[in-house]
Amino acid sequence: MQGAEAYEQGNCHKIKGNLPHCCKKTPQIIDLLPGAQYNMQTANCCKGGVLTTMNQDPTRNSAMFQMHVGNAPYINVTNFTYDSKTLDTVAPKKFSLGLPGYTCDDPVRVVPPTRFAEDGGRRFTEAFLTWNITCTYSQFLASPAPTCCVSLSAFYNATITSCPLCSCGCRGQAGVKCVKPGETHNEDPLLQLPHSKDQVVPPLVMCTNHMCPVRVHWHIKTNYKEYWRVKVTINNLDFANNYTQWNLVVQHPNLRNVTQAFSFNYKALDQYGFVNDTGMLWGLKYYNDMLLQLGPNGNVQSEILLHKDPEMFTLREGWGFPRKISFNGQQCVMPPPDDYPRLPNNTPSNAIARPYVSSIIFLLALILLL
Repeated sequence: MQGAEAYEQGNCHKIKGNLPHCCKKTPQIIDLLPGAQYNMQTANCCKGGVLTTMNQDPTRNSAMFQMHVGNAPYINVTNFTYDSKTLDTVAPKKFSLGLPGYTCDDPVRVVPPTRFAEDGGRRFTEAFLTWNITCTYSQFLASPAPTCCVSLSAFYNATITSCPLCSCGCRGQAGVKCVKPGETHNEDPLLQLPHSKDQVVPPLVMCTNHMCPVRVHWHIKTNYKEYWRVKVTINNLDFANNYTQWNLVVQHPNLRNVTQAFSFNYKALDQYGFVNDTGMLWGLKYYNDMLLQLGPNGNVQSEILLHKDPEMFTLREGWGFPRKISFNGQQCVMPPPDDYPRLPNNTPSNAIARPYVSSIIFLLALILLL
């Protein structure tokens, strides 16, 4: 194999001569780490099992590996494309990504052949046969409960809308564990929980009313004459896990007029017709693209400046808050609209706030939510 390796070699006692890389009929293939030996690599390989979205890094959103299969059935090259029995023999079956939430379809062969670049892109070769396998993701299959929630605040109202009660679980519920404030100390970090190298550490969250590993806070910070400003804070409330190359997808009607995201990358999504209400946020490389475990550095934040759309902008009825937020592909639990911070009745819908008042309210909101 090149570009990957089988997790287990299996029982190869019937093989004479040099032992093959793997003898299992259903091998589990794992990606090689970056910096693997050169003779084990192939083009576009060795991502350590971590693929980013196309927006975040187009050079790391795909991976490739090659393998040579021995003891294969005889293939009649002349009639190969018409020999359905042989095709069924060599086609991949029961393909699975090995990740929770993904379901893969049967292979489809009616696809254009895969092309390979040679000589620096001056020449291309084609695969003899190509199968296409599509794997779909379901949040409900990935996790029995949500994994993130959203809290809200605004400069024009002292009310802080917390994450809904029991968004991701309830304190005291069977099987739900959490850590109370004051139970941890520096001499006994919870990150040293015993586990094997191939074991996924389950979330161990701070005891809260919502019990979510991740909380996203949306704060309407300032309202200028022609612009308005929002502050987005993502808190990791998990003691045992961090989030590498995280991403946040937000839906709001005014996102078509985003002027600047100050500490995050931003890219609009679903741009069709006059509808452009969804955007993707992610961290700056080497700065805040990793959301660390719960602690002093367990949060990332940025402000977003948006140009007002005179046809729709208002601060009334919670219009300034997002319609939907997803973190790493998982839809977050939103508060009910009736609980949104409301604009006081005697305040105009285009009220302009002083920056220092907005900052004080935002700091109080974060203190009360912790």
